[in-house]
Amino acid sequence: MLTVQEATVPSTPPTSSAEDCSIVTRGLTKRFRGGQVAVDGLDLAVPRGAVFGFLGPNGSGKTTTIRMLLGLAAPSSGSWELLGVSMPRGLPAVLSRVGALVEGPSFYPYLSGEANLRRYDAADPAADPRTATARIGLALDRVGLTAAARKRYRAYSLGMRQRLAIAAALLGPRELLVLDEPTNGLDPQGTREVRALVKEIADEGTTVFVSSHLLAEIEQMCSHVAVMRAGRLVAQGPIAELRAGETVRIRVETPDTAEAAAVLAALGLRGVRSGDGEAGAELGEEAPERVCAALVAGGVAVRGLAVQRPSLEDVFVGLTGEGFDVDG
Repeated sequence: MLTVQEATVPSTPPTSSAEDCSIVTRGLTKRFRGGQVAVDGLDLAVPRGAVFGFLGPNGSGKTTTIRMLLGLAAPSSGSWELLGVSMPRGLPAVLSRVGALVEGPSFYPYLSGEANLRRYDAADPAADPRTATARIGLALDRVGLTAAARKRYRAYSLGMRQRLAIAAALLGPRELLVLDEPTNGLDPQGTREVRALVKEIADEGTTVFVSSHLLAEIEQMCSHVAVMRAGRLVAQGPIAELRAGETVRIRVETPDTAEAAAVLAALGLRGVRSGDGEAGAELGEEAPERVCAALVAGGVAVRGLAVQRPSLEDVFVGLTGEGFDVDG
């Protein structure tokens, strides 16, 4: 269900039941000294098995929210549940089922990737030392770092470092994986590696909660999204529902703009426009191939034809009246 909130009114909790969600928050709020409100009345519902994008500009409250969810910061008010268990009382029982990467990876540069994971594993009181070797090997394999296991961390690329951090979060079976800006600072290749890894983890049944300030990354990676702006929730729901009802247009490159516009109008398309070597209209329910055939039959010289669907950026500009970073 798509939920859109106004920035000036309290949000309404989504109707998803806690049993169907990996994360639920109700009125979660964090105030700092001096009256600054970092997170204001947050109502989230993260469905089990989703890749959930937590989207917003830097400083919008994303990391503060994650720190509260994981028990690293105490909320000023509100409540939350992880994997169906009320927090914070249930944290000791639940955290072993949750993997997290918060505020970037931190490893010893002079140790190998494998040795760093051994230190992480040894610091976990719930980890069984008898199975450490097998679990570390499995985690490295899942992130594609088996061949680089003995290489020192300082020789890792940025993409490899992020993958090692995710491996550290996957040293045990996880039902929920929380990633705070996992592609931050990565080159295109590293970004693709992390994006592919997130999809693989989700395909195995793990809920993945990904925070980011980059629309393009959320759009390519996630099935659901929530948008933060200045500490408040603006909208949340499946990305497909966020796009529902948005206008899809067809654009025709042609020297015969007047003739093309006439054909588009004859097909009953709305919003017909022409000029500067192209004509266009709202596509509606019409099939693009039928439009192309009608243009050719009408003697229009078609140099190019494109269907223009709204990007996630277009959707959120419409919802909030403001834009987000697209590429960083």
